[in-house]
Amino acid sequence: MALSALVVVLALCLAGIGVLIAQVRATDAAGEAARQAARGDDAAARAAVVRLAPADSVLTLSGTDVVTAQVEAPPLGALLPGIRVGATAVAAREPDVP
Repeated sequence: MALSALVVVLALCLAGIGVLIAQVRATDAAGEAARQAARGDDAAARAAVVRLAPADSVLTLSGTDVVTAQVEAPPLGALLPGIRVGATAVAAREPDVP
């Protein structure tokens, strides 16, 4: 009985660490996407999210003078249904960018 409880606690701890790592990756991706979009390169922003964020992440860009990048992703794929992590970053648009 004690061994099975230990296994469950260990699994929950590992899932929590996985969610934390996914949150950090989403935050990094949102920041990079905001910087790229502020330079006027939306394609590079989307490529940064594909490269940095967890799989199946969704990027939303908005704003004109101040660009807002929002990344939302499911942590650990489909292992934790109903749980999503997300991050938002903002960046001022570069002056010479249309």
